[in-house]
Amino acid sequence: MIQTLKNAWKIEELRRKILFTLLIILLYRLGNAIPVPYVNKEALELYFASVQGTMLGLYNMMSGGAFSQATIFALSIQPYINASIIIQLLCIAIPALERLSKEGGEEGRKKIASITRYATVGIGLLMGFAYYMLMRNYQLISAGYEKSFWTALVIILTFTSGSALIMWLGEQITEFGIGNGISIILFASIMARLPRSIIATVQNVARGELAWWAAVLMFLGALAIIVLIVFVNDAERRLPVQYAKRVVGRKMYGGQSTFLPMKVNMSGVMPIIFASSIGSLPATIAGLAGKSTEGTWVETWFGNASIPYAIIYFLLIIFFAYFYSTIQFNPIEVSNNLKKNGGYIPGFRPGKPTSEFIQKVLNKITLFGAIYLGIIAVVPILISHFSDAARLTGLSLGGTSIMIAVGVALETVRALEAQMLMRNYKGFLD
Repeated sequence: MIQTLKNAWKIEELRRKILFTLLIILLYRLGNAIPVPYVNKEALELYFASVQGTMLGLYNMMSGGAFSQATIFALSIQPYINASIIIQLLCIAIPALERLSKEGGEEGRKKIASITRYATVGIGLLMGFAYYMLMRNYQLISAGYEKSFWTALVIILTFTSGSALIMWLGEQITEFGIGNGISIILFASIMARLPRSIIATVQNVARGELAWWAAVLMFLGALAIIVLIVFVNDAERRLPVQYAKRVVGRKMYGGQSTFLPMKVNMSGVMPIIFASSIGSLPATIAGLAGKSTEGTWVETWFGNASIPYAIIYFLLIIFFAYFYSTIQFNPIEVSNNLKKNGGYIPGFRPGKPTSEFIQKVLNKITLFGAIYLGIIAVVPILISHFSDAARLTGLSLGGTSIMIAVGVALETVRALEAQMLMRNYKGFLD
C-alpha cells in the first residue's frame, strides 16, 4: 500500500488527484468544527456523555464526532446512504426505474443520480428536524431560543445544507480525485476518531477501569481482524473457461483456456454501511417523535450492545450482501457474453445451463462472504454485551469501524493501482 502511494506520487496527474482528495478531506474536517447556531454546547456534551451506548454512538462514529457537537456536518453521509438504499430498492420494485438504470446508459445513470440527490435533501430535512426535536426536548438549545420558529428553521436548514454539501464533496472526489468520494469521507470520519479512542483507552487503563491485558487483547484482536479482512478481500473463486477455435480469414483465434474470477466479498463494505444505516432508523424516528429511547423497545432491540440488535444487524448484512451481488453480477449476462465470444465452462452447455451454474456458485460465495462480514461486525457487539470493560472502549462500534476503514482503504488503493495501470497502457500505446 505504501509503495503504491509512493509510485503514484511520482506521477504528476495522480499527484494532483491525491492532493485534490486531501483538500476535500480538509474542507470536510473544517466543516466538522463549525457548530450550528443556538446550541447549548455544555448541555449537549453532558447529554452525549450519557448516551454513549445507544445508536447515537453510531451516528457520532460515522460523522467523525460532528454529531455529538452539532456542527454543520453533523448528519454526515447518513442521508445520502439512506437515499441510495431507497432508490436502489425502488429500481428493483418499479419497472420504469429498472429500465432507466439498466437500459438508459449514461443518461439513465445521470437521472438516477439526480433522483438520489433530491432524495438525499428530503431525508436530510427529516433527519435535521429529528435532531432539532431531540435538542428541544432535552433542553440542548440556548435559553430563550427553544420555541422560536426562526431557531428551528436555521438549525434544520443548516443540517440539511451540510448533508447536501457533503454529498457534493463526495461527488467531486469521485470525479476529480481518487476512489469513491462517499467512502473516502466515511473513512476520514472514522480515522478522525482514532486518536481520541486510543487516548480514552489509555486513560481507562491508567485509572484502573480497564485491565492492561484486556487492552492488549483488543489491540491484537483488531490486528487479527485487519489481516482477515485483507485476506478475504483478495479471495476469489475462479471458474475455468475454454474458448473454441475459430478461423477468421487466414488466422485462427481462440482455443485458449482462462478463468472467470468471482470475488468472495463482491460487495465490499457496502452491506455493513447499509445495515448500520437501516439499524439507526428507529433512533431517528424516536428523535422525530421527541421521545427518549432509554428503557424503551428501541433501546432493547436497537441498542448497539444488545443481543436482538446483533441478530437484526447480522440478518441485514446477509440481505444487503445478496442485494449488492445481484446488482453487480448478472449470471445471465455473463453467460450470454461467453456464448457470443465462443467461450464455455467445461461440463456445461452454453446458455441457460451455464447461467444456472454461475448463479449457484454466486449464491455460495455470497453466503460465505456475507457470513464473514456478519461475524466480524457482530462478534464485537456480543463481546461488548457481556463485558463492561469492552463497553468502556466502544468495542461494539470498533468492529464496524475497522471493517469500513480497512475495506475503503483497500478499495482506494485498488482504484489507484487501476489508474496507474491504465496510464501505463496509454504510455505504451502512444
